[in-house]
Amino acid sequence: MIATVGYAISTIGYAILLLLLLTVRKSGLAKYLLILATGATCLWSVAPFLFPQLSVEKLLLFDNLKSLFWLLFLASCLKDNFTNILEVLSRKETWFILTLPITALAMPYLGLEKESWRFLLQTVIALEVLVLLEVIYRQAGDNRWALKPLILYLAVISVFEFVTFANALMVEQIHINYIAARGYIYSAMIPFLVLAIRRVENWGVEIYISRDIVMHSTLLMVAGGYLFVMAMLGYAVKYLGGEWGATIQVVLIALSLALLATLFLSMSFRTKIKVFITKHFFANQFDYRHEWLKLTHCLNTKESDNNVYATALRGFTQAIDYQTGNFIQVHNGELKVLANIENPNLNEDEQTVLLVFSEFFKTKNWIIDIEELRTQPYVYEELKVNHGLLNSVSFQLVVPIYDDEEFWGMVVMQGSDNTSKNLNWELRDYLTAVNAQISNFLFHHQAAQELAENAQFAAFTRMSAFIVHDLKNVLAQIDLILSNAEQHKNNPEFIDDTFETLQHTKARMDKMLYQLTEKNALQDGADSLVSLSECIEQVVEQRCGSYLPIPTVQVKSETPVVLDKDKLSNVIYHLVSNAQQATSDDGTVEIGIELSVDEKHMLINIVDTGCGMSEDFIRTRLFKPFDTTKGNAGMGIGAFDAKAFLEKIGGQLQVQSKQQQGTTFTLRIPTS
Repeated sequence: MIATVGYAISTIGYAILLLLLLTVRKSGLAKYLLILATGATCLWSVAPFLFPQLSVEKLLLFDNLKSLFWLLFLASCLKDNFTNILEVLSRKETWFILTLPITALAMPYLGLEKESWRFLLQTVIALEVLVLLEVIYRQAGDNRWALKPLILYLAVISVFEFVTFANALMVEQIHINYIAARGYIYSAMIPFLVLAIRRVENWGVEIYISRDIVMHSTLLMVAGGYLFVMAMLGYAVKYLGGEWGATIQVVLIALSLALLATLFLSMSFRTKIKVFITKHFFANQFDYRHEWLKLTHCLNTKESDNNVYATALRGFTQAIDYQTGNFIQVHNGELKVLANIENPNLNEDEQTVLLVFSEFFKTKNWIIDIEELRTQPYVYEELKVNHGLLNSVSFQLVVPIYDDEEFWGMVVMQGSDNTSKNLNWELRDYLTAVNAQISNFLFHHQAAQELAENAQFAAFTRMSAFIVHDLKNVLAQIDLILSNAEQHKNNPEFIDDTFETLQHTKARMDKMLYQLTEKNALQDGADSLVSLSECIEQVVEQRCGSYLPIPTVQVKSETPVVLDKDKLSNVIYHLVSNAQQATSDDGTVEIGIELSVDEKHMLINIVDTGCGMSEDFIRTRLFKPFDTTKGNAGMGIGAFDAKAFLEKIGGQLQVQSKQQQGTTFTLRIPTS
């Protein structure tokens, strides 16, 4: 029974270690060989349960399998630059090391069934492991500290195996006491193996044990110690010749269970255990991986009212398990509570204290512990505050928040009696890191809000610029009517054209007023089948014909295209008008219309003999919105608008120009 318990503990221990190794994400030779060796040891531990009547042959079979994989692992440790198992197996030294366990496995098939030979071979295998451990330890150099737990683990087990089989060799049988003790010894040495795995970095295996697991394990150890004491008392009573009465046994069992339940359910006891573990078994007070993931999840979780300040405050309080707090902005000497948790109002004394703190924070980026300030005011030597007011504040910690090194606000927090923490160096560093993360989250959100608002203003400004540009076009049409009215006022055809122009102008004005009222971007008109020559001749006649030089239109070949006629008219008018303004009155502006050779595009060439443009101007300024050379007379969006329109319909706007010679704008409009 005792032996069975030992092997059961060993099986559970190596099975858990095997699961931990299998969950490690990093891959590597050491990981896979450790999995094989640990799995073989786990199989060795479970063998007595698989074969209740375990014969010497089966016992030695499992021993040899275990030895084979551990020796293979040690062979890989002789050098630290192996990358795969083939490199290990390709060395002669590896096969020399594996000769003994392979021979031991093959002995039954070679007719060597004498047990003394088998015991001798097991003894030599144990010696071989010890020799390899010495070689590995001597050549480890600076890595000896990391390898020491592995050396101790295998050395203790190998010495025990050596004694076991050396004794069996002398008496020609394995003593039952050695068999019974093996499970306990292998179980007791597991911590050394785990420690070695955690220490040796070049193995690439990282086993993580959380604080919660350690705490629960500690509680189990307490329970085990309690049961051990009760068992010792029972043994002492029996040893002294007495015996437990039935009533006394029932009473003690009930009291024992009540005491055990009290230990497990007592929050103060669990807190003390956790604090003890934190102080004495961990280098850090916080499990930073868990805490950082918790903080990240908190910041990614939106509040029901989308209050980013409430999210930030919740991140602070959850980081140190506090229950209440306020998120406060300090602006122009006034406190503004932006969010709170179970602490909605600040009394007058608290506001006075926080205003004093805000002046201190302008020069010192310190976290203030109210209790420390009460008892050790010299720590905050530059902070002058009425200590009588500190007795009326309801918070413990005050954390300043800075926006680009400028004091912005603060967070005040208070914990319960069980969760309040002393502001030691680690808590300061931890809160500083949390503060940096939350401040980054907060001010990025504010920057995003400002960027969105600026984008809205920019869109409205751009819309206004296009509307002003359209107003200029409308004004040009009205100016054209007025300039010809005196001469043609009695011409019925002129009157008809005037009414048609005014009707078109009114429609444009109505559209622009609607856009300004609704604050919408410019809406596209309806696409239709358009004859480019008719559209361009209409623009020249109605909107450009009164200016010199008068443009001429030449049509070589044409096919109708589908597009927004009003938008195209505005684009043509702008480009032709610019050509007229850049050309002297005795110059020329010619508009050519033709179908491309592949018949996929209609080409509109606007050619002038004006002043031209430099390559640098075309590259850097021509299509830049709101950049104009006309001063207050221009908006600087005509060329940009033309280029954007053509690209939107799948076409192109190309420019060729030479200074003092002229410019050619080529509009490539897709025919389909």
